[in-house]
Amino acid sequence: MPAPLSSPVKIQQALAASPDASQLEKIHNDVVRLFGKQNLLKGKPGTKVERTTVAWAIMDMGAARVVRGNGTLIGEMVRVGDDGLQVLVQKMANFQEFNYRIEVEGMARVAGMVHLEHYEYTADSEPQAGVPVGKLEKFDWNESQVFPETHRGVTVYIPQQYKAGEEACLMVWQDGGRHVDPKGSMRASTVFDNLIHQKKMPVTIGVFIDPGRRPNQKPGEKAANRGAEYDSLGDAYSRFLLTEILPEVEKRYGVKFRQEPEARGLAGGSSGGICAFTAAWERPDKFHKVLSWVGTFVDIRGGNAYPYLLRVTERKPIRVYLLDGVNDLDNKFGNWPLANRMMEASLKYMNYDYRVDWTECFHGSRGMAPHLPEALTWLWRDVK
Repeated sequence: MPAPLSSPVKIQQALAASPDASQLEKIHNDVVRLFGKQNLLKGKPGTKVERTTVAWAIMDMGAARVVRGNGTLIGEMVRVGDDGLQVLVQKMANFQEFNYRIEVEGMARVAGMVHLEHYEYTADSEPQAGVPVGKLEKFDWNESQVFPETHRGVTVYIPQQYKAGEEACLMVWQDGGRHVDPKGSMRASTVFDNLIHQKKMPVTIGVFIDPGRRPNQKPGEKAANRGAEYDSLGDAYSRFLLTEILPEVEKRYGVKFRQEPEARGLAGGSSGGICAFTAAWERPDKFHKVLSWVGTFVDIRGGNAYPYLLRVTERKPIRVYLLDGVNDLDNKFGNWPLANRMMEASLKYMNYDYRVDWTECFHGSRGMAPHLPEALTWLWRDVK
């Protein structure tokens, strides 16, 4: 039996091969499997995206086509069954977001949005044979005095090279659970494994902290305390780390962190990115390294002040890596690319040790993920 055509690319290849009746039946079955029969019958099929190949489908007896929101034709749909199932699969340009609608005989039947943002990972983001794999330990923290009535998960990455009783470098990550997941987009634990093995990073323990949730929150709801913890200026978050989380990690797992600030870093994206910067800004005696992507240096709880504060404050011993993209957010709080450009200009003006990588990324972590090995190598280059 041939493998099922379970992806947009495979369906596109099958359609391009001038299928006969029996092959069309197979394509029909796999389109139904890909989109879901009930979704098709209810007129809510959505789209399926693989890399930059997009598939649309509809169940309707009339001739159908897909157009952009502005009316530009994307393509005529191809009938693949007697029940009205039609499909269109096209490879599209990367880094775009657009509205679409499926029209049947001039009438809109389905509408939605396509988001295309695909990156290729390097080998350092993939598991490698012979590379020691660190262990992941998890605990819940419900006893915060700095952020009372919150609870959160904490994941601790301990490299296999760590020797009990010795001190290790430290890197704290905001929104941590999803970034440490070896099967997630960031794959931070896998990158740590590879870079520590290659000695491009020192032996480093990662502390991946989720934002605080309220006791009455339902599963799946956005962490209610995230904005207050991450976007607020001041020393609350650094106190939370230094008086609560880091001592708890050392106690629970018998690890020790190096005390010199150049052996300690922080990381985060969006609000987590400004949080990482704020913690280092407030306590440069404890943290020297900052990794921030699509950082929220805009007018949410005062974060837009940083480009100006940098210029009028004596330079602090902080090394800063920033990443942003031309497709990042622009809304009532500010323009994220412009805010990060202003951070870049201020860091340059004050002669900070900094690096900024500009990409085509949208808001989120997809753009940072493939750059992570290079960014960490740059941040940790002088620590053994």
